[in-house]
Amino acid sequence: MATQDGSVVTPQQRQFEQFVSKAIRVQHPICMVKARGARMWDESGREYLDFAGSISSLNVGHCHPRVVRAVQEQAERLIHTTINVTYHQGFLDLAENLCRMVPISGDKRAMLTNSGSEAVEAAVKAARQFTGRSGVITFTGGYHGKTFLALGMTSQTHPYKSGLEPFPPEIHPFPYPDPDHCPFCKDPSTCSHDALTLLEQGFSNVVPSERVAAVVVEPVQGEGGIIVPPADFLPRLREICRSRGILFIVDEIQTGLGRVGKMFAIDYYPGLDPDIVLIGKSLGAGLPISAAVGRAAIMDAPESGSIGSTFSGNPVAAAAALQVLQIVDEENLPERAMEIGAICMERLSRLATQHPRISSVRGLGAMIGIELVRDRKSREPWKEGVQHVLAKAQSRGLILPIAGIWENVVRLLMPLVITPEELDRGLAILEEALVETLSEGD
Repeated sequence: MATQDGSVVTPQQRQFEQFVSKAIRVQHPICMVKARGARMWDESGREYLDFAGSISSLNVGHCHPRVVRAVQEQAERLIHTTINVTYHQGFLDLAENLCRMVPISGDKRAMLTNSGSEAVEAAVKAARQFTGRSGVITFTGGYHGKTFLALGMTSQTHPYKSGLEPFPPEIHPFPYPDPDHCPFCKDPSTCSHDALTLLEQGFSNVVPSERVAAVVVEPVQGEGGIIVPPADFLPRLREICRSRGILFIVDEIQTGLGRVGKMFAIDYYPGLDPDIVLIGKSLGAGLPISAAVGRAAIMDAPESGSIGSTFSGNPVAAAAALQVLQIVDEENLPERAMEIGAICMERLSRLATQHPRISSVRGLGAMIGIELVRDRKSREPWKEGVQHVLAKAQSRGLILPIAGIWENVVRLLMPLVITPEELDRGLAILEEALVETLSEGD
């Protein structure tokens, strides 16, 4: 079936339009039926390279053979028993593994949850009950989920928050240091100092520190546009929290499990020693599972039975997650992320020097953002340019996702198991789509 402009409407698009809520947005309206590693195939058999990785949910790739076997074997034995009623071994083993690997000193405890949003909310509940305080400090540009507390902590107004107010109280956003867009209109090298000065001033004119339970921060902002803070920001923020009795919660839901070149982004900061670390997305290799891992005293503070849900730590998802942890380690995926990132940065930075509408290419490991602007002087976001790049790349067989509070950043989150040939081919398609878009202009 064709529309008036001649475009073809697929049966899946008709189903989507007729039966799916318009609240759900699909960046690429094509129906995938099969995937392996870094490749996907649609219903016509056409192959695509996947540089989205389901928004960093597939660090070990699509349908990794070890994950598939573990899921099949577990499904034959026990598909589900809720942890609220009985133990199952996968839940216990995964909790132990996560506690042993997360870089937090002392005794640790884990809460297994279904999604990143649930992990965020579980951590905030534990922090409030442990400290007896209610305030939560977050950062502009941050993304922590779409359930109501997590959404209140998320920065982006459109499309996430508009019309849903009021959100839970006692959430206090402060500026996140962004060297490419210094929010203080000063030397970007002072962004970290200025952001932390504003935070400390905020304890006098926004919320007293004795009422703040926790700071929740992404070590690299993902949805916000792949924003890598100055190297001194997280250590200095940690010291402020420590000096004022505020818990330090690090949201590694997108950055964790090898994505940024180490198992966790906080591994770049020896001695950071957060109070709680949040893990999700790639943990289940596509199955819904996440976790909040923290100091035992904090995680044990909530009343027994007050946190948890019917499907949290489901046996099949836990079986997948246990395989993911082994694969990330045994296949050296953090090291591979550094290799991928170096190749991407070298090629795309070279392209940026030739095209002024590429404002910057930035990232850490295999978490890369390409920001498009109408011109470098005004730095007006070029959202339409990103949409053109995605469409042109898709037509050539490459799937890309969007990022940025103005949706003007192309982000790269390809599976870390991508082969050198696939990476080279995907980057060539991306370069073609960028050059064609940039040459066409508006």
